[in-house]
Amino acid sequence: MVASLLFSCLFLTCWGGNNNGNNMANFQLNDDVLGLIVFKSDLQDPSSHLASWNEDDVSACSWRFVRCDPATGRVSEVTLDGLGLSGKIGRGLEKLQHLKVLSLSHNNISGTITPSLALSNTLESLNLSHNTLSGPIPTSLVSIMSSVRFLDLSQNSFSGQVPQNLFQNCPSLHYLSLSWNMLEGSIPTSISRCSLLNTLNLSNNDFSGNVDFSAIWSLKRLRTLDLSNNAFSANLPSGISAIHNLKEMLLQNNHFSGPLPDDIGLCLHLKRLDLSDNVFTGPLPASLGGLYSLTFLKASNNLLTNELPQWIGNMSSLEYLDLSNNQFAGSVPASVGNLRSLTYLDLSDNKFVGGIPPSLASISKLSFIYLRGNGFNGSIPEGLFGSLGFLEEIDFSHNELAGSIPKEIGLLSKLKYLNLSWNDLHSEMPPKLGLLQNLTVLDLQRNSLYGSIPEDLCDSGNLAILQLDGNSLNGDIPDEIGNCTSLYLLSLCHNNLSGSIPKSMSKLNKLKVLKLEFNELSGEIPQELGMLQNLLAVNISYNRLTGRLPTGSIFQNLDKSSLEGNLGLCSPLLKGPCKMNVPKPLVLDPNAYNNQMQRNDASSSSIPSRIHHHKFLSVSAIVAISAAFVIILGVIAISLLNVSVRRRLAFVDNALESMCSSSSRSGSPPTGKLILFDSRSSSSSSSLSSISNPESLLSKASEIGEGVFGTVHKVALGSSQGGLMVAIKRLVTSNIIQYPEDFDREVRILGKARHPNLIALKGYYWTPQMQLLVTEYAPNGSLQAKLHERLPSTPPLSWPNRFKILLGIAKGLAHLHHSFRPPIIHYNIKPSNILLDENCNAKISDFGLARLLIKLDRHVMSNRFQSALGYVAPELACQSLRVNEKCDIYGFGVMILELVTGRRPVEYGEDNVLILKDHVRVLLEQGNVLECVDPSMSDYPEDEVLPVLKLALVCTSQIPSSRPSMAEVVQILQVIKTPIPQRMEMF
Repeated sequence: MVASLLFSCLFLTCWGGNNNGNNMANFQLNDDVLGLIVFKSDLQDPSSHLASWNEDDVSACSWRFVRCDPATGRVSEVTLDGLGLSGKIGRGLEKLQHLKVLSLSHNNISGTITPSLALSNTLESLNLSHNTLSGPIPTSLVSIMSSVRFLDLSQNSFSGQVPQNLFQNCPSLHYLSLSWNMLEGSIPTSISRCSLLNTLNLSNNDFSGNVDFSAIWSLKRLRTLDLSNNAFSANLPSGISAIHNLKEMLLQNNHFSGPLPDDIGLCLHLKRLDLSDNVFTGPLPASLGGLYSLTFLKASNNLLTNELPQWIGNMSSLEYLDLSNNQFAGSVPASVGNLRSLTYLDLSDNKFVGGIPPSLASISKLSFIYLRGNGFNGSIPEGLFGSLGFLEEIDFSHNELAGSIPKEIGLLSKLKYLNLSWNDLHSEMPPKLGLLQNLTVLDLQRNSLYGSIPEDLCDSGNLAILQLDGNSLNGDIPDEIGNCTSLYLLSLCHNNLSGSIPKSMSKLNKLKVLKLEFNELSGEIPQELGMLQNLLAVNISYNRLTGRLPTGSIFQNLDKSSLEGNLGLCSPLLKGPCKMNVPKPLVLDPNAYNNQMQRNDASSSSIPSRIHHHKFLSVSAIVAISAAFVIILGVIAISLLNVSVRRRLAFVDNALESMCSSSSRSGSPPTGKLILFDSRSSSSSSSLSSISNPESLLSKASEIGEGVFGTVHKVALGSSQGGLMVAIKRLVTSNIIQYPEDFDREVRILGKARHPNLIALKGYYWTPQMQLLVTEYAPNGSLQAKLHERLPSTPPLSWPNRFKILLGIAKGLAHLHHSFRPPIIHYNIKPSNILLDENCNAKISDFGLARLLIKLDRHVMSNRFQSALGYVAPELACQSLRVNEKCDIYGFGVMILELVTGRRPVEYGEDNVLILKDHVRVLLEQGNVLECVDPSMSDYPEDEVLPVLKLALVCTSQIPSSRPSMAEVVQILQVIKTPIPQRMEMF
């Protein structure tokens, strides 16, 4: 191919030098051929889509995906969308000097775009979206902006700031999308020069700072403005009404604040307005009432106040209205019933009071209605559900509703989600719920429902969540419960249910959570329940159950709090005798009956006594022999395992080295060079700058933390170009891998661990005397600082943020444990290694750094023990120092307790030492566990905090095998959170 290209070049040169006129046209045609062949040589085409591109052709006009201008015969369009191409964008495109359309979207083209790439100034449309291009936006694009009408660079990994001069000359630009990249900084004010712009999409980047809205408002042709999912801040000034044709304005998930501009409703063509997840304050502007064309309005998660105005009913085209999680008060006006096109209504988590407006029955198209978390009272309006035949989801939970559940609810054939929990509804279970073939979530907990559980409740077979706890239901659990084969959560606790647990529950193969505590259930637990292999959490405490626990599943690992209150259960965790359903029960301790069994006389009791004594010794002997046998097997297994582990480690090292050798690097990493990994592929890296004096970056003033593995510094790289803020960890030199090839291999393996809840490892610096790790910088500090070093003027972490942090840590650890073979173990889970971004999302740092050690020597491990007091799993105190995933899970359990209680894992008093996990366990057994919740949290849901504490105690079990996996922990946390249908898909 190379020889052929050289031949073509020579041929063209000779032809061009000895001919003119018509032959010059032939030269130009071959110029297009040459350019496209060179461009093709930089691509991989696994499906041979470009097979027709032949270098021997005189013209490219007959090639697939290529069009020519019939007037000039020159290539004018190259459209290669969605062909599965990979490789890079080469300079062959520079030959196409009459190109008007270049579209390479939805491929796997990667790498950076050469800054000097000079595309034709005739280009009108450039689409590079949905690839994996990285690096900065090339300044060479400035030269084509005078002609470009359409520019789409979205869905890539472009980073850095947008060139300030990119929009200096953009008279023709109609469409601009830079969304879904990693761009930062501010919007160039020169954007105002693009006077014909009608679509501006900068969403889903890392843009920050104030927005010059005066420049945006000057774009009078603008129809779509999307700045969502960034970190922009500023107030919205008036003047938006100048954009007469604006149809969509999407500002969600930023830091915009202040009141909404009064003239926002004068953009009469607005159809979609999303202001959610900001800090907007004050009332809704009255001008919004004039937006008769608006179909979508979302302003949730702000600080909007006042009553919902009567004019809300004037927005007659609204199909979607979400004002949830604000501070609206008063009653909901009856005019809301005028929104006849509405399909989605969410007024949740405000301060609304009064009754639910009966006028809602007029919105016949309504499919989703959420009113949870307000102060609505009175009865559910009669006939409301009978008029809303399209309802799919209903959430009236956490209000003060009374009366009965309307019977017509059983006629809602499309209903999937029904949540009326945490009210004061007083009635029997509504009939005909079994006819709801699509119902997947039924949550009626914490009401005053009475009567029995309907036998036809599970006739549909689609029910996934059934929560009836905290009512006054009585009677037996019907055998028909076994028809609920899709259930993954069944909660019937805190009722008056009696009878036995039906064997039919063994058919619930998807069941993950079973809560039956605080009832009057009796008899033995069906052994068949041991076949439910998906069970993650079970509570059967405070019933009248007897006999043995089922073998298998989770039952053998239940803690005391899940079993206590059943005087007849057989478990070493419970005091007192157990009652077996056998003719002559074996009683090991007759005194536990409090002398209720009296001996008739000495002669008659002697024989049974001897028999019991004989049986007791037999059992003890069997237990002792079994234990000795298990110990012997354990010693043998450990010896064999040590040999196996050595061989396996050698194999893993060889495999990893082989895997890493396929990366783009050649030879050993250069010493004294900063190696930064590509944003999407950690196997490809580039030396961005030579560091001649690393100490200059790591001053004492820049130090922000110190740990067992080294000190951490906050550093701005490339400050002359705006600066990339990173964290640099200077590793301790003792015991660190000293061979550059080995260091490079291990760091690259850690660099592959990319997850939203992990601090990204961006690269490293290596010399024999100094090793540095370059990581993502988290601007919100550590969890340690938020919990234990908080200033009095700083508000405490709220429960939603604490739960979000816990779930984020769990997801990050699950990724480390389950996405790598061998798994990546953190070794050092504690709050100082949990960092927080600007949105309070958890980012785990320092994971897997022990991979960089020559060995886990006693010095390093003992230092780690001292620095992580209370987080270290008990099994690590032995000489073998066997570290595995269960050790991380133990530390995570301790961190749960620390987040919920606000206390340190070990606290020293004047006369005693408080071990947090033991303290919480005692309070749980006494029924006073909520006393340990952090008092700085003024408001928290008990139905979430309590199971989270129980999960923590399971994670900190003394027996490693009793601890759940991190994947199971993630599932349990997702179940604990109040379920919504969008979360059901993960089950």
